[in-house]
Amino acid sequence: MTSEERREARYQRRVAGRAEQRNKKLSQFDDFGLIANVDNLNTAFNNSMKGVRWKYSVQKYYANALRNILDTVKQLLAGKNIHHGFVEFYLHERGKVRHIKSIHISERVVQKCLCDEVLVPILTNGLIYDNGASMKGKGVHFALRRFVTHLTKFYRHHRTNKGYILAIDFSKFFDSVDHELLLNMFEKEIKDKRVLELARNFISVFGDGKSLGLGSQVSQISAIYFPNRLDHFIKEKLGIKYYGRYMDDLYLIHESKEYLKYCLEEIRKICDQLKLTVNMKKTHIEKLEQGIEFLKGKYKLLPSGKVLRLPGKASTKRMRRKLVKFRSLINSGRMDYKDLRTAYQSWRGNYMRRFQAYHRIRYMDKLYNDLFIREH
Repeated sequence: MTSEERREARYQRRVAGRAEQRNKKLSQFDDFGLIANVDNLNTAFNNSMKGVRWKYSVQKYYANALRNILDTVKQLLAGKNIHHGFVEFYLHERGKVRHIKSIHISERVVQKCLCDEVLVPILTNGLIYDNGASMKGKGVHFALRRFVTHLTKFYRHHRTNKGYILAIDFSKFFDSVDHELLLNMFEKEIKDKRVLELARNFISVFGDGKSLGLGSQVSQISAIYFPNRLDHFIKEKLGIKYYGRYMDDLYLIHESKEYLKYCLEEIRKICDQLKLTVNMKKTHIEKLEQGIEFLKGKYKLLPSGKVLRLPGKASTKRMRRKLVKFRSLINSGRMDYKDLRTAYQSWRGNYMRRFQAYHRIRYMDKLYNDLFIREH
């Protein structure tokens, strides 16, 4: 046996060993019985009630919770479709109009049980650490901390802020997810046919062959997992150490602008295979010293190595308009001062945590005091 053949044999043994360890670790979650389980469904229902106990549909379900859960178990074991349609509405958020399809509480309970007991443990096992969206212990603040960490590490390694960042955005990301591709990925991770069929039912109701709906936990974990192949390609094949993704917002940091251009072309090839479209209007390469926008903020790497965190103007404008509207709501008696203080302090605390915006906070405090405190 040649040295090359021995290396290949060792590599194959390592691959087989890792696969065996993975199967041993995750096989306990690959079980439909975890979903058709009264205790797990009851836990899922209690978690689903958080923040929405006041809703009539939740209170109605709660009044006969045990009976409803037992009926759900029977339907699951019989292989029946538990989808009961949507409550559809539009949400205006950060200047965008989003079409939300909210599911019934009985279906939300099953989705939460499916995700918490099966999908999340299995699908998140292979995600990169810097995929920061909507997972336990992660979120917007995690993604921003990692972004700042990557900028800082770039400076420590190169001792300069003379580098570049490639920011990538997908066009209509949720609407572009192909069901067949997604479910083929699921089949490689999950072996229980009943789990796969349940996931297929939850995904297929959102479109004819493509699209994931906002307001569904299965859609959320699917959207986090779907570009995982792209994440590993960027980290491992392209060798980008300072890379992160928050849902459909990606960034790559490198010292060479030309290499980032090459990376973009390779990324677009992978995206074509995933049937995702890179939004070239929002995709661009910028100098680190000039700053880059990421998750509604602007970040600059200074010559000293410090990262300057600046807020976007849109957030301040929205809050200023809200304060004026709150004034009219208080005048008409439709809002009290307790709710007002909660809303403003929530915005202010988040703003101070994320950004270095001393003067903007002073300006907003003055507006708040002029509108409410002095009169009150």
